[in-house]
Amino acid sequence: MSGKIVHFEIPYDEGDRAREFYEKAFGWDLQSWGEGEYEYTMVGTGPVGEQGPTEPGYINGGMMKREGPYTGPVVVVDVDDIDEALATIEKLGGTKVSDREPVGDMGWSAYFKDPEGNLMGLWQTA
Repeated sequence: MSGKIVHFEIPYDEGDRAREFYEKAFGWDLQSWGEGEYEYTMVGTGPVGEQGPTEPGYINGGMMKREGPYTGPVVVVDVDDIDEALATIEKLGGTKVSDREPVGDMGWSAYFKDPEGNLMGLWQTA
């Protein structure tokens, strides 16, 4: 298991307002996907290649509507096996929020809450 933070997510109430803010404040590259309840914005914080950042020292992320458990920023941790990681998390007092779900052909994601109630994400590369 790498345990590295590989992604972040920032929830918003108004997508256009949030995108404009982060683009103008930090020069982030924002690419919106989907509409309505499936709206998601990919966030590039630096140069990328086929497999993500091309320079050390930063990660990319995403932005989505603030709803359900997604009330604050989320950091996403890379794991070798999401199902195994979720089992370990639950043994240690964490709570599964979502099962493993495919993300295109790139990999899988899942969400959990740590024992302190913080929402966190998991990523498993395909």
